Amino acid sequence: MRLRFAPSPTGYLHVGGARTALFNWLLARRHGGSFILRIEDTDLSRSTEEAIEAIIRDMRWLGLDWDEGPEVGGEHWPYRQTGRVNLYRRAAEELMRKGAAYRCFCLPEELAERREKALKEGKSPMYDRRCRRIPWEESRDMAKDGKPFAIRFAVPEGETVVRDLVRGEVRFRNQEIEDFVLLRNDGSPTYNLAVVVDDLDMRITHVVRGDDHLPNTPKQILLYRALEAEEPAFAHLPMIVGRDGKPLSKRHGDVAVGSFRERGFLPDAMVNFLALLGWSLDDSTTIMDRDTLVAGFALERVSSKPAVWDDEKLVWMNSQYIMAMDDQALAQALMPFLAQAGLAEEGDPGALERMRRISPLVRERIKTLTDAVPLVAFFFREVEAEEDARELLRGEESRAVLRETGKRLLELESFDAAALEESMRAMADEMGVKPRKAFQPVRAAVSGSRVSPPLFESMEILGRETCLRRIARSLEEN
Repeated sequence: MRLRFAPSPTGYLHVGGARTALFNWLLARRHGGSFILRIEDTDLSRSTEEAIEAIIRDMRWLGLDWDEGPEVGGEHWPYRQTGRVNLYRRAAEELMRKGAAYRCFCLPEELAERREKALKEGKSPMYDRRCRRIPWEESRDMAKDGKPFAIRFAVPEGETVVRDLVRGEVRFRNQEIEDFVLLRNDGSPTYNLAVVVDDLDMRITHVVRGDDHLPNTPKQILLYRALEAEEPAFAHLPMIVGRDGKPLSKRHGDVAVGSFRERGFLPDAMVNFLALLGWSLDDSTTIMDRDTLVAGFALERVSSKPAVWDDEKLVWMNSQYIMAMDDQALAQALMPFLAQAGLAEEGDPGALERMRRISPLVRERIKTLTDAVPLVAFFFREVEAEEDARELLRGEESRAVLRETGKRLLELESFDAAALEESMRAMADEMGVKPRKAFQPVRAAVSGSRVSPPLFESMEILGRETCLRRIARSLEEN
């Protein structure tokens, strides 16, 4: 199998595109085939280098490596359409020689005027094929005289059948397919020509893409046949919709892969979630690692019904992956977010080791990596107590607890969680204060918040000196 993902770099990588890339990647990996990344950048007015870089970054973050394409190379280089224009022009010329294409001298404004008139009259706005009736010699002479022209495909009569691996047999009447443009009058290729030429050149065996491309498929099949080439197998994936049943878009929230990375989702969780948008391993399995996905993926289990995006399920799934991480892996995953918040240098081994010790304290309290930042900030910098936490630091009872805690911390031989808990519970008992009430002002003093990771383990990580300093400061300021 040779499969490809061919995004247009006109913006961010949409989660729908990422799902398409993943399904192609899974098929290629399961069958020992090749996965190709190709950039379809012929839309020069909208394509940007920044978008290409973002697509590559997001693909690498998801772990969808490619065997041929940008930064990797391959025998079909270049893997950007702007570097392959001569191939498209040669194909268009070959189609003209075979009588499968013709020059169209109609100007864009003329075409727009005719479409508008046809719509007003309740007729089809399709191109009326008038230039198809120009004799070959006359067409050639008009071109020699410098009259601008596009090249259109001459759609034959009959019916085109798409034997889709997901949707089954889909039939199109050729009379409802317009004589579509192959080359514009500036010589630039249109999508349908470029994609067929590229897929032929790169020996693509299976075209797996969103079902919004299904209307293009009969045109492309006709092109393959006119070029006397065998078409690939086609599979059109179900649309992804929001809970309102409408195509997933910005109105439903985040739809860019990069935004999920920035929000602290794990790539493995994202891949697992995307795989279940239109496919299932069985009727019950939800959490699957990549090896399981690769071993089990098959187009036969891809549904033709729209897949519903479920944010709550994604967040839950991400939390499951976080809970399954070991301390070191979670610490490493959290470091970029600490660095972004100015809490630690990303490559600081001391900060990484501290985060490794903190990880078990927050693992079950967070659903995304960004959730951890406010919870762990007090481990890495001095914090001002939040206003609701200050209330716990005021009053004579709270001040008495803090003073006594300070004394006991100085007396402890071993400054570990077990010793801290034993000492502070004994203190609460001796002072006649309920333990929870006694611990709250200490929590507020050392963490700056009413809510923190487990208190005694946190104090052990902070160390005796830091805890004493923060308790003393709380007594001075409140």
